[in-house]
Amino acid sequence: MGQAEPRTSWTFVTNHARILAMILRDPEVRLRDLADSCGLTERAAGAIVGDLDTAGYLTRVRHGRRNHYEVTSGTLFRHPAEGAHEVANLLHLLVDLRPPTRHRPASHGR
Repeated sequence: MGQAEPRTSWTFVTNHARILAMILRDPEVRLRDLADSCGLTERAAGAIVGDLDTAGYLTRVRHGRRNHYEVTSGTLFRHPAEGAHEVANLLHLLVDLRPPTRHRPASHGR
């Protein structure tokens, strides 16, 4: 039996989680910015926001020409394996992630 090609197209964090974390970070983020950050079309990002709204993970209110989003607190994961845990725990981890810096200063024994 030959070796199978590695599957490299998957990630640990779904676009739904990524978008929800971005909204938690910036409740007035534009759909275009959500799409760009996730490598999606605006239509796909809008569909994900719609999924999250319909499922009760966020609400959106129109303020003039912009949407204001609010992440719903206390929501649980959808899958039974994680269903007893709040989504907020994952979101706060993702919100706190910062892009890696190119050069980290050397530690001076501290």
